[in-house]
Amino acid sequence: MSANKIYFEDRSIVTPGDLIAEGDFQIPWSPYYYKIGNKYYSAITGLIEVKENLFEIVPLEGHRYFPKIGDTVIGLVEDIEIYGWILDIKSPYSAYLPASTFLGRPVTPGEDLRRYLNIGDYVIAKIETYDRTINPILSIKGKGLGRIANGIVIDIPPIKVPRVIGKNKSMLDTLTNETGCEILVAQNGRIHANCATKTIEEVLIEAIQIIERESHIKGLTEKIRKFLKEKLGEIKNDSTAKTEANT
Repeated sequence: MSANKIYFEDRSIVTPGDLIAEGDFQIPWSPYYYKIGNKYYSAITGLIEVKENLFEIVPLEGHRYFPKIGDTVIGLVEDIEIYGWILDIKSPYSAYLPASTFLGRPVTPGEDLRRYLNIGDYVIAKIETYDRTINPILSIKGKGLGRIANGIVIDIPPIKVPRVIGKNKSMLDTLTNETGCEILVAQNGRIHANCATKTIEEVLIEAIQIIERESHIKGLTEKIRKFLKEKLGEIKNDSTAKTEANT
């Protein structure tokens, strides 16, 4: 039997129909490639990641999130029912948050749930139950979960989440350390950030937009670090100059 061959280098871009590899690879099934005989072809436009004798294709396009039990998500309240809330989690499926879970007690008949969560509110939650036969059920049991009371929520395509986090959290650490913001990246493509000022928020949003646009570029973490240092340095210098001018 011939040796396995991978025809692309790590972090190369592949397009539909590209011959990726040839041989017998022990890799999980994925909708992002198809196999004819012992040849593997890309089914999408994506980024190929090669690790030893394995490969994985990460899509560069796509905007929907597919729920997994245990995922942390940020949901947007879109409807209120008698015993809970319906949340948009950027998925083909709406999610349900039982009021008893949120309140920690049974719901009183006729109780106005808008006092606790209203349409347009964001909630950090976990996917507690989901099996494709019913919509995902959420839970807020756990540290850091619940209604978002301050900060901003930034939307990105869910497939960009791994790039915003980075290997060993390298990109997320860069964003956090350089801006001083508290940042939570949810698996469904929403980011909650608490920053000291509106100006820093705007710089953070710009950095995330660069990551989203250039997610396939090598050396992106260092580019973002440099961008943040320059931008925030300019802001600090402007602030210092204004202070000195007023004294």
